[in-house]
Amino acid sequence: MRRRSGAADRGGTEQGPPGRLTAQTVSRRTRTPMMRAAILALLLAAGLAAPGRAAEAPAGSDALKPMIQSDNLVFNGITRSQDGRLFSPFQRQSPDTGIELGEWRDGKAVPFPDAGWNAWKQGDDPAKAFVAVNAIRIGPDGDLWVVDKGAPGMGAAPLPGGPKLVQIDLARNAVHKVYPLQAATTDKSFIDDFRFNGRSVYLTDAGQPGLIVLDLETGTLRRVLDGHWSTIAQRPLTGQGRVLRDDKGKLLFIHADQLEVSPDGKTFYYQACTGPLYSIETRYLDDAALSDAERATHVKLHAATVATGGTAIDAAGTIYASDTDGLRILKIAPDGTMSTLVQDPRLVWVDAMWIDEQGGLWIPAAQMNRTPAMNGGEASAVKFPTTIYRMQIDAKPLRN
Repeated sequence: MRRRSGAADRGGTEQGPPGRLTAQTVSRRTRTPMMRAAILALLLAAGLAAPGRAAEAPAGSDALKPMIQSDNLVFNGITRSQDGRLFSPFQRQSPDTGIELGEWRDGKAVPFPDAGWNAWKQGDDPAKAFVAVNAIRIGPDGDLWVVDKGAPGMGAAPLPGGPKLVQIDLARNAVHKVYPLQAATTDKSFIDDFRFNGRSVYLTDAGQPGLIVLDLETGTLRRVLDGHWSTIAQRPLTGQGRVLRDDKGKLLFIHADQLEVSPDGKTFYYQACTGPLYSIETRYLDDAALSDAERATHVKLHAATVATGGTAIDAAGTIYASDTDGLRILKIAPDGTMSTLVQDPRLVWVDAMWIDEQGGLWIPAAQMNRTPAMNGGEASAVKFPTTIYRMQIDAKPLRN
């Protein structure tokens, strides 16, 4: 993760069944900033104290199987093709060195799709190489898709032509198409993550708070819920119980970040890095004729999530979200209730997870909170080897 800062207020949502404090019990009449803050504080406290679903006990440490380790690389995600190929985005620890995207071969990360795409340096054309990869995933088509925020450092403005979504054909191991994203960005933008839903791609902007909708058929871009309180971080980022600061010593506020789409494609889930998790029906994102003011009335609070590094969703609609303070992974049921899947001291800043065809959850312990970019500019405290674990959860994958 490469992050930015910002702040604003938030709000509640629709009415529903009584008995516990949830999104459905927060009425529109409570949407003053002070009331919203009080309500969310209660929700977050409840989420931290007890995730809410009486379920089976969390899995033990032996459920985590180390699959990949590196003595010198920091990664913030993992994705696996149907035939077993593994890819990760990497976080350069010094300018102009290292790689942005790699394939794991025999335990080593090899630049992918080639060295040229990973060789960008100041002065090169940012449209033709990876400047700063932040998220990757195997798409519904089986290709590898990559989002490049296009900015060369923490807090830096995206370079002209830099922000892009890149489609890589895994049969040819070559770039198939590049979708420019600059038309939907500002000098504060940090394109963070993305999900597919038919011809639409939804992306989060963690720097200029909001969402972006890309039409894959036309290439058109629209910003939606732009500056809406649900996309804005309400508290600074934390990890292992510490408030985090950027390399200049400023508090880190990470705006719209994690996102998922329900198995039926009808619901979009999203949150700032510190939660909570909101939802909106995808039809309201896809309707270009709808005003943002009208669109905002359909936002609902879904779950009182905590500071999160990354998520995944299975075919049953269960969302898996890491807890960067509690060093655990939460299961969020479709009704918004939460339980702990696993908790382990090795799960330091779990980032973008992946569910494979055999029902295994791949878990990258990224240690991002120990890097200079999140540690106030201090020397890296990353403890090598960095590790990607796998845990058998017997869930079916969802490819979106």
